[in-house]
Amino acid sequence: MGAKSCRLWLLGLMCGLFALSAQARDADCRSGLRPEISFISFLSLNIAVQPPEPLEIKGKLSLPLRFDFRKRCFVVGSALPAVLVLHGSAGVDSRGDFYARALNAAGIATLEIDMWEARHVSGPDNRPAAPIFTYPDVFAALAFLSAHPNIAPQRIGVLGFSWGGVVSLEAAETLYAGMFGHDSSGNPLRFAAHVANYPVCWGANMDFSQYGFPPPAQFGSQLLHLTGAPMLVQIGSEDDYDNGSAHCRALVDELNATNNGVVQLAEYPGAYHAWDRLMVPISIKDPFGDEGSIFRTGVAPSVEIVPDVDQAYASRLRVVAFFRQKL
Repeated sequence: MGAKSCRLWLLGLMCGLFALSAQARDADCRSGLRPEISFISFLSLNIAVQPPEPLEIKGKLSLPLRFDFRKRCFVVGSALPAVLVLHGSAGVDSRGDFYARALNAAGIATLEIDMWEARHVSGPDNRPAAPIFTYPDVFAALAFLSAHPNIAPQRIGVLGFSWGGVVSLEAAETLYAGMFGHDSSGNPLRFAAHVANYPVCWGANMDFSQYGFPPPAQFGSQLLHLTGAPMLVQIGSEDDYDNGSAHCRALVDELNATNNGVVQLAEYPGAYHAWDRLMVPISIKDPFGDEGSIFRTGVAPSVEIVPDVDQAYASRLRVVAFFRQKL
């Protein structure tokens, strides 16, 4: 190596070391483009017991990075939009990460919570009796995100799958938002946008009192007066819970007629329930399947869970575009 080459090499090495040292001194600097991931917890209420008891809900928070030209490194974004991700009856699975990665890449933070772990739920067989028992978790998560220093409190949406889709729908009902949506000081909290993937539409506003359940308002199935936040409902034409898309189409039409047309519907032809669960197909028994036929037959019907790769990616694109526009 010649003297000139040696000097250039040493100069480059010194510059590199200086840059690394400067980054090391700045606690805000992060390496690479991956999101900042942390595992968090917050308190909710277990309203399945009286009086309600505190319940610790855990979750995975992913904060996108941005390049700070002044510091010449990647830092966690500020005033970020965020999306709360809600699992289905089987619990946390591949769907959360599938959407979270795309949302994070679009500059949107995500918080995926586990509503089952705190309740020792293993799946559909021992889940809560109705989704309303998890409404407190969702609004407690909204309060957590609203107080986070990197999140814009007015730009928080919610995305749910199946059970979580029902909860995402019902979080837009003013009755439940009024009951559960407030911060530690009592100020109202509302989601800015909602996405509900295959949310078992036949159960909305259904009166189950003849089967020994409370009326819709108390059972958690009332969906009449929306907060006004935009909503996207996604359904497959072969869904075994609603036996197609007719129930969701009717629900969306009814809601739009009295709520200023804030609800969009996307139908995926040929798609089964949980088409975006990119895991091996399974068949499950669920009393909410087949439009609640168990109430007539006494037998829990089968539900086919069949992935569809093309439809899953199309769904993810639509969800990300929706949140980018609405948040």
